[in-house]
Amino acid sequence: MALFEDLLEEALGPVAIGIGALLVVPAVFPSVGRALRPVAKGAIKAGISIYESTVATFSEATGDLIAEARSELESESRHVAGPKGAAAHAS
Repeated sequence: MALFEDLLEEALGPVAIGIGALLVVPAVFPSVGRALRPVAKGAIKAGISIYESTVATFSEATGDLIAEARSELESESRHVAGPKGAAAHAS
């Protein structure tokens, strides 16, 4: 997870500058804006794809962790309940 956070922190500045440039340049130079439109759409599509794959990977990892934690909780509760239940039945 630290790798993702480091990547996000390192990429955030250049991405913000790029987005700012994409917003300012078309207002200043309309012909440049028309020429950059396909590039901007391509960058947005790439960003969406990266975001969705990252979210899918994160969701899968957290889902696995949740399943493992639930399994351990159930195992622990059976382990704790087992001796108490056996002692109660022996009395």
